[in-house]
Amino acid sequence: MTTRTDLVSARLALRWLILGEARAHPARFLGTMIAIAVGVALGFAIHLINGSALASFDGAVRSVNGAADLQVRAASPLGFDEMLYPRIMDSPGVGDASPVVALDAQAGEARFTLLGLDILRAAAVTPSLVGQQSGGPDSGGANVFDESALFVSRAVLDATGGAVGETLSVNANGRTVALVIAGILPGVGDGQAIGVMDIAAVQWRFDRLGRLDRVDLSLAHRGAAERSLSQWLPGDVVLGSDETELAQGSALSRAYRVNLDMLALVALVTGGFLVFSAQSLSVARRLRAFALVRTLGLPRRGIVAVVALEGLAIGIVGALLGLALGAALASFALRWFGGDLGAGYFRGGDVRIVFQPFAAAVFFALGIAAAMLGSVLPARAASQAAPAAALKNSGDMLDPRVAVPFLPALVLIAAGALASLLPPVGGLPVFGFVGMALLLAGGVAGVPWLARRLLAPLAVRRTTSVPGLLAVRHVHGAPAEAATALCGIVASTALVIAMATMVTSFRGAVDEWLGEVLSSDLYLRAEGSAGFDPALQARLAGVPGVAGLSFSRQIPLTLIPDQPPVALIARSLDGPQASLVLIEEAAAQVPGSIPVWVSEPAARLYGWRVGDAVDLPIGAGEALTVSGIWRDYSRQQGALVIRGEDYTRLTGDADRDEASVTIDPGADPDAVGRTLLEALPAELRSSVSIAQPATLRRFALELFDRSFAVTYVLQAVAILVGLAGVAATMSSQTIARVREFGMLAHLGVEKRQIMAMLGIEGALLGVIGGIAGVLLGGALSQILIHVINPQSFNWTMATIVPVGTITAVFAALVFAASVTAMLAGRRATATNAVLAVREDW
Repeated sequence: MTTRTDLVSARLALRWLILGEARAHPARFLGTMIAIAVGVALGFAIHLINGSALASFDGAVRSVNGAADLQVRAASPLGFDEMLYPRIMDSPGVGDASPVVALDAQAGEARFTLLGLDILRAAAVTPSLVGQQSGGPDSGGANVFDESALFVSRAVLDATGGAVGETLSVNANGRTVALVIAGILPGVGDGQAIGVMDIAAVQWRFDRLGRLDRVDLSLAHRGAAERSLSQWLPGDVVLGSDETELAQGSALSRAYRVNLDMLALVALVTGGFLVFSAQSLSVARRLRAFALVRTLGLPRRGIVAVVALEGLAIGIVGALLGLALGAALASFALRWFGGDLGAGYFRGGDVRIVFQPFAAAVFFALGIAAAMLGSVLPARAASQAAPAAALKNSGDMLDPRVAVPFLPALVLIAAGALASLLPPVGGLPVFGFVGMALLLAGGVAGVPWLARRLLAPLAVRRTTSVPGLLAVRHVHGAPAEAATALCGIVASTALVIAMATMVTSFRGAVDEWLGEVLSSDLYLRAEGSAGFDPALQARLAGVPGVAGLSFSRQIPLTLIPDQPPVALIARSLDGPQASLVLIEEAAAQVPGSIPVWVSEPAARLYGWRVGDAVDLPIGAGEALTVSGIWRDYSRQQGALVIRGEDYTRLTGDADRDEASVTIDPGADPDAVGRTLLEALPAELRSSVSIAQPATLRRFALELFDRSFAVTYVLQAVAILVGLAGVAATMSSQTIARVREFGMLAHLGVEKRQIMAMLGIEGALLGVIGGIAGVLLGGALSQILIHVINPQSFNWTMATIVPVGTITAVFAALVFAASVTAMLAGRRATATNAVLAVREDW
């Protein structure tokens, strides 16, 4: 029977066991805390950046929309007929309505949204958009109804460097107009670039007569208004609200944000494996001590509690450090890279850090969970050992003659493969990530089996090399110990190789695609304007040195209110420079139907197949049919191509905003480009850019690299944490074998031979970990390329293996493991042989 004295002794022994371990090995505790902190910091920082960017986008949307209850919006930048306004106003459930013209405008280097409002209606529906007129002489005498009066937000005033009463030259819709800053918009939030004019003045002065872009509504009864409007509104308008517009922005970047979050958790998973490695070795080293306190009355679950308390302490401190570091990283990243981290989803605007308490609590809990899980698993295994046997034995208890089980690893790998075949959930590759996690767990679980298999031929081979024989026999006979040392690095190596393979494949596919689509000599693009009208197109075609010109027009089309708009591209499909990279093509055109060619992302998003009818918000009842599916890596939200003549007939819009130029043989591209710019009207030259294919290709690849810059950083962090885990684990394992080295010295093994043995052991572990990581990474890369990438971004690609990256990671792993083992061996072999084995006497 356990006495009170026994329990008191057990508690004292328990306290000594925990505090003594922390004092004896402070570097181990510090290293595991840092590993958890890095994982929490990266995940929390990325989540903060994404949340702050969305909050900024939310503020911009609400500022521009003026918090209307509901909106009738044009499905394209072409707008809709203003004669719809009276009927909207009279619809059941509508209380009041404010017509709006919305244009992208520029004044100098400052870009802003120019709104044309009926001030009297806007005062009742969206009062935050109504300007405040200066009461003094600085207003320039302009009032709210003056055709030259412009009211701007503080952000526009600061960006232009202007002041109330000054004249500002504003370019919008291809027109440049001199306007007077008559006042400010006090209801617009900080950082939001908005200008407001009288709607009649905007329509007249910026060539938008008879067209509206939206109608803001205040509702008497929302349900009645939505029902009545949806019954008769034409196809070129959609019903929407702030929520649907926010959903558009969120949907466009959601897959990117989720993938970054998942990748950031890789570092946390690696940190959890590092905790597992360190705690496993700590448990093995203290097995006799645990057996001793068991004999003093500590129950079996007490052993688990001891190590769990250590894990809890590691998790709490590491997670707190991670949250602080994550907030600092997020602030730095927002300042230098913006809210999109280079991906281009949230351009413009001042993104400020927005602290998220719930996210902080989640990542704090994840950090603790990783540390606790990495501690409890080895503790449970240690608690199963009989005290009497544990007092006498320690180390890897697996009999070298017994086969290492592979079934658990096989089950996990099979489950992961099956999970990755399941369809997406809510447009996200949830099961793809589940499949990767299961494959990762199965791969790590299979390391002991792999180690035994790889070393089996060497274990039976006769050799005269004492260090080689001892090293091979040790690793072959203790595969679980090898797995403990390698679990963190196998996980991080596999994920790094998988990500590197995916990024290399994606970049290679984009590079090849750019070579196919950029086949002209020069490219012109009009930014933020109406572009090139038919007369200007004819003038440019007659420029000396120009052999041919192919003009195109690109506009966004909203097909579903809460989904990002697709890009409609009107262009010529004749000539080699106008060809599409087709994946699938119809055998013949449908008679009486207008052909459209949809991009691969559009086909996946909207379920379109070759031969399907397409309903677009242009034209009136015209039949359009999918005639082909083409490859496109530039528009994640999808794109459609229609012949230029069909587009003009359906919309009446003959302007174009891009041009592909073929020059005469022997002509100088730079000289032809300068001549083309000189042929443009003076007011249009500043908004037209001209570039050669090499420049566009370089810019596109730089944008690609910038978009994936964060993934490169996360990969580097993961591999560094994994290598640190190998170093710490090899060092701990080597130091724990002091008595073994002493016994070898008694048997006549020289110190240099022991050092060589450790170097070979380290190299063997590095090779095993590298092979496991490469094989597992190759399997994970296929899920990334063929499951997660199509389900996230809606495009496909072929696999390109990054041989250089794999070789470098493999070599670094073998080198780090070998050198670390030898450096740790110098300390372990410094002990006198007699003192090292004194416990065995």
